[in-house]
Amino acid sequence: MPVGEASTDVRPLVTPQYDLEVHVQDSGFRCDGGLMTNTFTRQTATRRTLLSGAVSGAAVAALGHLDAHESIAQDASPVVSPIALTDAVETSSGPVVGVVADGVASFKGIPYTVPLTGELRWTPPQAMTPWTDPLQALDFCHDCMQVVGAERLATEPSEDCLCLNVWRPYGDVMIDALLPGLVWIHGGGYVGGGSSIPWFDGSQFARHGMVVITFNYRLGRFGFFAPSALLDNTETPYANYGYLDQIAVLRWVQENISDFGGDPSRVTLMGESAGGASVVHLMTSPYLEDGLFQQAVILSGGGRLALLDRSMDRESLTSLSAPTVDNLFAASVGVTGSGQAALDELRSMSAEKLVDDLDLEKLGRRKLVGGSLVGVPTTDGEIVSGQPGDHFLDGTAKSMPVIIGTTAIDVPTHFPPSKVRPLSWFGPDEAAAREAYGFGDDRFLGPSDLVALNLAIGADMTMHEPAHFIASTMQQAGYDSWVYRFTYTAESTRPKSTAQIHAGELPFLFDNLEAHYGDVVTDNDQATATAFNTYVANFVKSGDPNGAGLPEWPPVTPSEFEVMNFTLDDGPVFGPDPRTSVALVAAARERH
Repeated sequence: MPVGEASTDVRPLVTPQYDLEVHVQDSGFRCDGGLMTNTFTRQTATRRTLLSGAVSGAAVAALGHLDAHESIAQDASPVVSPIALTDAVETSSGPVVGVVADGVASFKGIPYTVPLTGELRWTPPQAMTPWTDPLQALDFCHDCMQVVGAERLATEPSEDCLCLNVWRPYGDVMIDALLPGLVWIHGGGYVGGGSSIPWFDGSQFARHGMVVITFNYRLGRFGFFAPSALLDNTETPYANYGYLDQIAVLRWVQENISDFGGDPSRVTLMGESAGGASVVHLMTSPYLEDGLFQQAVILSGGGRLALLDRSMDRESLTSLSAPTVDNLFAASVGVTGSGQAALDELRSMSAEKLVDDLDLEKLGRRKLVGGSLVGVPTTDGEIVSGQPGDHFLDGTAKSMPVIIGTTAIDVPTHFPPSKVRPLSWFGPDEAAAREAYGFGDDRFLGPSDLVALNLAIGADMTMHEPAHFIASTMQQAGYDSWVYRFTYTAESTRPKSTAQIHAGELPFLFDNLEAHYGDVVTDNDQATATAFNTYVANFVKSGDPNGAGLPEWPPVTPSEFEVMNFTLDDGPVFGPDPRTSVALVAAARERH
């Protein structure tokens, strides 16, 4: 049966939920606390379970939505939304079977490489030996190793984590033509995050008529590590294994998206924070071949300078090179030397010992107060070959249509040279900058003033001005591009929150507010989510965010500083950037 057709052997289940196991047991599936598991092939050691026998669309379980946090016996309400299995989709690695629910087919936990553990730790992704029995792509695989608790993950982190997930429209919403693709790179400072975070569900985007792919990539010391033992005993490229994972996924998409009804020539790459910075680096990397993606959506990803980076050989009093930092870590866990024996020791070390206490909070403190960074990308000369802004300026970056923007209160990772006299960086515009940042009364700037001022200037230098810079550069290269600012906050968070923080826009982007805010979502919240999600969906489908029912969003004019502001109370409003300081930062950049 073609993937676009639903099975006719679906038995709507309208009996009470407490009776569910009795009614579906004969299909081979049972419902366990809201999670669907196969009773005849269940394996507790891994989520990569293969069906023991051929499964087609005729093998269907009509499973209702259950709350994993409530006992079945506590809720005897009828199940009204059936879930069915898809037919097997043939991929380059083997057939996969997904789940259909509410007009969307999802395929979760598809491995895109062999597990890179043990002797394969710190190696590039590798092709899998194709399987023959259909893979049950019913649930997320593990998210990648990280400090537990920093992110709202739906899985337990593991080193065996390199999987991807696919959503696509199904049934009545299908069309004959190939659908555009949207690939999402999660953020988390390169040390956290994952594809299982509830509001990263791709269903709403899929309902717009596209194929959505999310995935995991190696984090922290698993993804970005460069001790001498590794450099001296392996071939390049090294140090940036997380980026190699991202590239492997893009190549997988080119090879397989058509099997899910997608068009490999219409792929948009989207990411936020470290994910947005990854999009920027993939646009500027000479290692990456052309044609893996044709458009980009960059959320709080910087663009002039790398958000977080390390040097392979340059050192200073406050920042050591990546090999020096990673050698110090190796020595701290009892591994010294640069020979093969040292590398073998590092590869045999437990994953928990490698993670140590490295999380986003610790990384952020090091970036803000100074110190050598750990577990983030390295300028290796192959995958990362210099600062992104240089590539955009000299024309070596990949040119394409772009949506790029920031949140009202975004994070800084770069600051003026003098934190004691930060306004001096503006030169002849110092007085105007003092006014723009709210210190126009010429008063003495005390310690708290300087902290606030450095953070505000740093956010402009790191996020807000680079968004205009990248959009303007793409516009001048002949590709329409758009800039946004996300100010809106959920009404349940007010009055405490009246300007959106870094990453706070993501439930709105995916139009999955209830996954984040629960049952307190208001009509205004939903209207903002619908608008933001639809603008991006329109862009993915047509290269232009504009469409029926939405306020007009003109492309950037390089000489102007204008944004589509998702305002607190007035919906999306296009006009001058509310941060007048951004133009001053751009002028200072030109002088420096």
